[in-house]
Amino acid sequence: MTKKEKLLASVRNPWKMRLYMLKKLPLALIAGLRIIDIHENKASVSIPFKYINKNPFQSIYFAALAMAAELSTGILALTAVQAASKPVSMLVFDMNANFTKKAKSKIVFTCKQGKEISEAIEESIRTGEGKIVTVNTVGIDISGDKVAEFNFTWTFKVKE
Repeated sequence: MTKKEKLLASVRNPWKMRLYMLKKLPLALIAGLRIIDIHENKASVSIPFKYINKNPFQSIYFAALAMAAELSTGILALTAVQAASKPVSMLVFDMNANFTKKAKSKIVFTCKQGKEISEAIEESIRTGEGKIVTVNTVGIDISGDKVAEFNFTWTFKVKE
């Protein structure tokens, strides 16, 4: 089992992930974010429709949606960075979003660009230069309708 496969297995463990969130991402834990599926190239994160995530218009607050969307891309980046042969820093450089429907139920964000993230990290290690990659994640409600779409631009650079 490779280092990356071991990291992915650890992330799939709900108790280990909750402990990690308690320590590193407490707001995500309070909001009820869950990593419901993760593989080397794909991750899905859910956010429930509950009191703490609601806005006055009886839908999920856009910032809560952004947190779930970012985690669906960030967990792919984090596992790739932790499995890298050298220490690599990662940072969100830019984000944009389109909202297409009110989020009034559990929403699942899925990012399918883990390969592009890994390639950017590998290229940064190989060249010693910072690399930028923009990845997409789409939020779907329980009826299968698209609620939101986010694009996150991540930067990766080998630490000195």
